[in-house]
Amino acid sequence: MDACKPPRAIGALVDNLLKGAPPPEGERFREVLRCRNLVIEQILSSGRPQDSEYCQAQDEWVVLIQGRARLDLAGTPLDLGPGDSLFIPAGTRHRVLTTSSEPHCIWIAVHLYP
Repeated sequence: MDACKPPRAIGALVDNLLKGAPPPEGERFREVLRCRNLVIEQILSSGRPQDSEYCQAQDEWVVLIQGRARLDLAGTPLDLGPGDSLFIPAGTRHRVLTTSSEPHCIWIAVHLYP
């Protein structure tokens, strides 16, 4: 059986998901935990998101912890604020349209691979 480990050394298990500076542009992804087919990431977004469309092989659940964002989910615009969560089924096209800069966006993304 595969062991479940954080990406850092064992013993550094305490992590504050509200800390971190956003990149000057786009998003910064940091893997928090990987366990078999599950990956949890912290995502820090600048006020200028990348113009990237995603269509992933895995299911994804995201929660916006801080900031405000506007997404395009399969052609439907969605506005998210602190505490809002969204399930994105595998194969669903989505894009981040806008993100706030004050405060910057902090997301938690949970990826469930097949």
